[in-house]
Amino acid sequence: MQRIEALAERVAGGGVVVLSGAGLSTESGIPDYRGPSGAARRRHTPMTYQAFVADAQARQRYWARSHLGWRAITGAAPNDGHRAVARLHRDGLVTAVVTQNVDGLHTAAGCPDVIELHGNLARVRCLGCGQRSDRAELDRRLRAANPHLADHGAQLNPDGDVDLPAEAVAAFRTVDCVDCGGILKPDVVFFGENVPADRVARCFGLVERARLLLVLGSSLTVFSGRRFVTRAAALGIEVAIVNQGPTRGDGCATLSLDAPLGVVLPELCRHVEGTSSPPAGTGPTPPPSTVPVSA
Repeated sequence: MQRIEALAERVAGGGVVVLSGAGLSTESGIPDYRGPSGAARRRHTPMTYQAFVADAQARQRYWARSHLGWRAITGAAPNDGHRAVARLHRDGLVTAVVTQNVDGLHTAAGCPDVIELHGNLARVRCLGCGQRSDRAELDRRLRAANPHLADHGAQLNPDGDVDLPAEAVAAFRTVDCVDCGGILKPDVVFFGENVPADRVARCFGLVERARLLLVLGSSLTVFSGRRFVTRAAALGIEVAIVNQGPTRGDGCATLSLDAPLGVVLPELCRHVEGTSSPPAGTGPTPPPSTVPVSA
């Protein structure tokens, strides 16, 4: 039996919790570190929480680069993989989506109540008073403070920022919290920062009640996502992985597919709908396509 059909049989049984990573968003133009296209970006050093808090120049560099990168993030749209996950959720087969991504594309595709493990770049938090605000408002303030900032043709990095020449960074003006004058930080988990404990506990609870944990587009290199795979395996819950390239969770998986998600997931929906009886009103079945799935 082909692996796509085997995966469809498992998904058709329902009770699926999705754990998604950066590989799901690459087809929307948001790059990753570790996938097939990420080799040239692995030299990029991500911002750490410690550097951001302690060093005003580090914050200036971060916001200059992130301000321009945000324009590309806001221009990204859900791809066929995101839409397929939303369709499986509407059909009642996927019960929850936990994502390591900070781009909001699952929600934009129509998935309700997505658990954003690492937060969302669309929100900003003040480290002084704790007030959360919309990134669009910060974007307007930064545009007003830096009217002559050019993007220099820079390419988007996995963290949602771009590389800029030193002189552009040095000329960049940051802004502070309008309520208390405190330091503003994107509402995402930086390297060196912990995922909030209540968020982790909620994810563990969802995984422990699942029938199948379906990992999409994650190498599971980072412990914050891999721990859910190891917990599922320890409890005897099936784990299936769809990713381009090997992952650190392959030893826990009962089924793995090495293939592009934007191709595999719509095909998975087609197979699932041939296996189960989805509720009415979920839309027409997409036409068949050829899926290059490796053994």
